Amino acid sequence: MSVLPELRYPTVTELVRAARGLTAQRPGVCALRQVGTSRAGRPLHLLSVGRARRAVLVVAGAHANEPTGSCTLLAVARRVLEQRELRDGISWHFLLCADPDGASLHVTPAPRSLFDYHLGFFRPAGPEQPEWAPSLLPPDRLPPETRALTGVIDELRPYLQVTLHGTDLGGSWVQLTKDVPGLAEPFAKSAAELHIPVETGASDAAGWPASGPGVHVMPAPGVGPAYPSLPDDARHSTWFHAHRYGGLTAVVEVPMWASDLVDDPAPHPAPAAAIGRLAHRLRRDAREVTRVLDGALPRLDGLDGPLLRAARWGLELVPGLADDLVHTPPADRTRAYVGSVDAFARRVPLRAAAMLLRVLRGTDDRAAKQLEELVATWSDAFAERFRARWVPLENQVEHQSRTVVTAALHAREETQ
Repeated sequence: MSVLPELRYPTVTELVRAARGLTAQRPGVCALRQVGTSRAGRPLHLLSVGRARRAVLVVAGAHANEPTGSCTLLAVARRVLEQRELRDGISWHFLLCADPDGASLHVTPAPRSLFDYHLGFFRPAGPEQPEWAPSLLPPDRLPPETRALTGVIDELRPYLQVTLHGTDLGGSWVQLTKDVPGLAEPFAKSAAELHIPVETGASDAAGWPASGPGVHVMPAPGVGPAYPSLPDDARHSTWFHAHRYGGLTAVVEVPMWASDLVDDPAPHPAPAAAIGRLAHRLRRDAREVTRVLDGALPRLDGLDGPLLRAARWGLELVPGLADDLVHTPPADRTRAYVGSVDAFARRVPLRAAAMLLRVLRGTDDRAAKQLEELVATWSDAFAERFRARWVPLENQVEHQSRTVVTAALHAREETQ
């Protein structure tokens, strides 16, 4: 049952074509339908496998710069079709791409390096991200992609929503809106077999309790965030929409490049001092990008595209985030956590520079050259500091697929 001619990052058009192929091969089991339209008029498609009342919803493409999920979605759909026992009392539903507009702007061929990856980088500003928009915007201003996603959740009432995410460089981890007992052991075993480090101190889950290495459970509503200045709050995202029907969400992250620096649980000798230095570097790097942006502003008059909005939004986060890092006690005192914060603090100005570079090409070539030098230097330093090694795409997909299926089976036992 061929879904794609080869394992690579598919376009949204190829995803839809593959889903239509599965539906044509198994019309009694599969169905494909449109469930919404993006801001730019692109259709959002849902592939359904099986008709059981108890549902699992798998979401790919919530972040355009995390392309592995599209491959994983097709792999899980194929696995569910081939293994009848996975459809025993469960229907599976796959939102092919939550943000097709974003997917059209992030260019991911077969990146040979982090520099290649950043040359085509795009990640929308927070309010334009389908999953995060509810934590940043009032209900009457939510984008149509968010309304389509929550509409699917309202219709299916899934006992489990799995959203497929990824990281450029680091390790694998899972974020759960409720615990799924029994998930941590097979998750760790899969990562070890496929030579993928487990990100035990993920900054995205700073301060969250863990049910096992790399498996983080969101804290109770009264617990404050580790980074108070950041405007988005996972507890107001679409991840929690399934809770109104007794369900939960698992966010499964997998790296494109791996680093063992995020998989070291040993205590850091001076975490606060180390994080203070990272905050200083974050401010310095952001100032460099802002300086180029300010100099180019006369040639950007009237421009307000998604790349420019996203670059500005990222830069605006820096002052508050740097203050959080300096003035908030470390949420975790391990080397893994400091490594994860190091990566996080590199990404914010690097991504802003990469997106601004794409805006300025052909508009301000001198500024574009400055930014290209920054993106190249910072990408190389990131890879060198973290001893980056490429994770074969088939390993990324296999680990994420195993985690999806395992989470579905264990969560079914908990919610029966």
